[in-house]
Amino acid sequence: MRRRTALKIFGIGVGGAVVLGGGGFGAYYAAAKSDTAGEIAFGTALPIPPLAKPESVERGARAYKLGIQPGETRFKPGPATRTWGVNGTYLGPTIRARRGERVEFAVRNGLDRATSLHWHGMHLPAAMDGGPHQTVPAGGTWEPRWTIEQPAATLWYHPHVHGSTADHMYRGLTGLFIVDDDDADALNLPSEYGVDDVPMIVQDRAFDGDNQFVQPVPLGGSLGVIGDEILVNGAVGPYFDVTTRLVRLRLLNGSNARLYNFGFSDDRRFSLVATDGGLLAKPWQTSRLYLSPGERAEIVVPFEPGERVELRSYPSEYGGTLGRLEGFDDLLDICQFRAAGTLSGDARLPAVLGVAPDLAGAAVAARRSFVLASDQINGRSMAMDRIDFGVREGTVEVWEVTNDNGYLHNFHVHDVRFQVLTVDGKTPEPSLLGWKDTVLLAQGKRFRLAMRFSDHTDPNVPYMYHCHLLQHEDDGMMGQFVVLGEGEQVGAVHHHS
Repeated sequence: MRRRTALKIFGIGVGGAVVLGGGGFGAYYAAAKSDTAGEIAFGTALPIPPLAKPESVERGARAYKLGIQPGETRFKPGPATRTWGVNGTYLGPTIRARRGERVEFAVRNGLDRATSLHWHGMHLPAAMDGGPHQTVPAGGTWEPRWTIEQPAATLWYHPHVHGSTADHMYRGLTGLFIVDDDDADALNLPSEYGVDDVPMIVQDRAFDGDNQFVQPVPLGGSLGVIGDEILVNGAVGPYFDVTTRLVRLRLLNGSNARLYNFGFSDDRRFSLVATDGGLLAKPWQTSRLYLSPGERAEIVVPFEPGERVELRSYPSEYGGTLGRLEGFDDLLDICQFRAAGTLSGDARLPAVLGVAPDLAGAAVAARRSFVLASDQINGRSMAMDRIDFGVREGTVEVWEVTNDNGYLHNFHVHDVRFQVLTVDGKTPEPSLLGWKDTVLLAQGKRFRLAMRFSDHTDPNVPYMYHCHLLQHEDDGMMGQFVVLGEGEQVGAVHHHS
């Protein structure tokens, strides 16, 4: 049974309020678990977001035009859904560029309100970051440009408007940004985009009776909007035709609040080859993988001729007593994979992929502590005109981050990749041994993160650090820092939209 069916049966409104005719909280709780295993028709071929075509490629620079626009998208039979998209009606094209290339964008805002595009996971100047200080007014154009100076990785872009990020993302403003480099190319991993190298933007959404998006927060909910239907690349119930023996899936948790515990319906093992910041040192085999909102993972999955198998999200251990209300007990079919009778491809999984993060033995310039609780970090809510601290360019810092209020949180830092040194003083689990920019925070555990700040300095334009559960971010669980060059001191935010 899906959660929305339970809401109707027990008289719970889509906004999470109890209405007349309900069976009480106990009945609501009992029916809150959603189980779609075996119930999804899988009648739509998985859409593959198109690769963005540069308007020009001159002097080593790729120039793109991105138009943010309203529109309508048909997700299911019946009326079309009002949506927002980039160069289309929902989601955006995949941007692909190489390490060392310069990229230039003309981001045109065709909405009736200000929005932005933040390049999540990208190392770039703060003024080009697309955070809450770089909003684009309605009808305006923003022209960020920078040189890509980081290894191959699966990054993404999305709005970052203070107080409205959750709403703008829910309407559809999301896309992937893939960085390539020579080292990754030499590994012979599956690499044909849309064939054996498959982007998968996974999102939960809720629809009303007219197929319009609604944003239900569960009764007593603490995380934000939890939808009862899963979209992958904007499709409900998609299938993918497998034609190769190995398939690389680039998974993005593009949801506002939902945690996914990915695995396959036959519990097959797959290999994690990359996390947020790029390739692991070596593949890690597993049958389950958690991704919290904003996290990415690249996994390589083996297939046999003629088989069918579903990618699912399994129940989670992190929810606590009331976690059922916010999806932690859900069992959800995500996408079906249909293997052809004959599979091709000579891609192999190398024993060695990249270089492990190397900050554990680095000299530490500063140590900082961050406690996430009550929509605040260290007891303070986000203030657009307050810079919380400055870090020195060229140095390594260690940040200790703790989730201290019993709800799910995660932690994202702009501009840098970080190494998870320890979790409660112990070696992190294998999925955390690569470079990260977003990490799931288990309640009460202390995460020590090491990061190096390099290249881009500006005493007046800050980067963000925040919880990437978007209601928490919008409610103030966010702070700001600047990167300082030699002799510079923390300045002041001069203006913002």
